[in-house]
Amino acid sequence: MLKKNYPEEGDLVVGTVNKVQGFGAFVSLDEYPYKEGFIHISEIATGWVKRIRNYVREKQKVVCKVLRVDAAKNHIDLSLKRVNDHQRREKIQEWKNNQKSEKLFEMFAESIGKSAEQCYKEFGNNLIKKYGSLYGAFEECAYDCNTLKNDGFDGGWLKEFEAISKDNISIPFVEIKGLIMITSWDSEGIKHIRDALTLAEQSEYEDVEIQIKYIGAPRYLITVKAPDYKVAEGQMKKAMERVTEHISKYKGECEFKRELEE
Repeated sequence: MLKKNYPEEGDLVVGTVNKVQGFGAFVSLDEYPYKEGFIHISEIATGWVKRIRNYVREKQKVVCKVLRVDAAKNHIDLSLKRVNDHQRREKIQEWKNNQKSEKLFEMFAESIGKSAEQCYKEFGNNLIKKYGSLYGAFEECAYDCNTLKNDGFDGGWLKEFEAISKDNISIPFVEIKGLIMITSWDSEGIKHIRDALTLAEQSEYEDVEIQIKYIGAPRYLITVKAPDYKVAEGQMKKAMERVTEHISKYKGECEFKRELEE
């Protein structure tokens, strides 16, 4: 598998605390075998740290930011305080995903009668280059294996790779909501409003679901469920364009609020 010898300055890394001393903590880097970093006491927490063991302890799993790397001296300076809660959660999830994908890749390699090393050389490393990580490749394949084919990957291994992806990777979906206020003064206004909302629910993607529910005239709740926020926001925008275009033909008006009222 493609691995750098050292992390780069600014990277977030997952590590395990090996030793805690009065002036700082030594951390083994889980993603970089045989590499150790150091957190100076000034980088443990914001403010004055009276007792370092109140913040870190041996065998604790931590997420740190890389401050400096001196490969010649095999020295890596880390910071614990410069990582916020959101970054910590994101990095831990990424690390867990990478661990899972490596195990899945080993299982996949065995299922096609090859070693993991062989598979990395033949196509695994290229998958990582293309999709950012091995987990990203599994996720893309679980979503639609044709993506890999369209990106130039081919061979008998794809069928088994797809099977393992679909059996073990859950595709994440996001959900966004908004409020539609729609009116029409046409003699058949109710029909035109209904037709406009029906048009709004017609997604152009099979994996995007758009639902509209009546709240109380003239208010309707619109919910878009999609694989990611970019797609969801795009589909929300197009849904509102369809509503506005249709209702404007029949003495109607439409207003959209991204934030729901309490």
